[in-house]
Amino acid sequence: MGETLFSSTYQPNPRSALDVLAFVLTPVRAFANDPDELEIVAELLGAAKIEAIERWRLLLAQAQDN
Repeated sequence: MGETLFSSTYQPNPRSALDVLAFVLTPVRAFANDPDELEIVAELLGAAKIEAIERWRLLLAQAQDN
């Protein structure tokens, strides 16, 4: 059984390293194509990507403690 590549109802699992990595490596152009929006989207995504990594690391640490 393979991983879901795309689904309009797909919700990434914050505990999954693969899901977090896929999100972090997704280019900004996947979320916006308008040149006027690219800078804003890049800024928002940058913060969201950092948060996704931090949450994954926290969840991983909690799982290892249990």
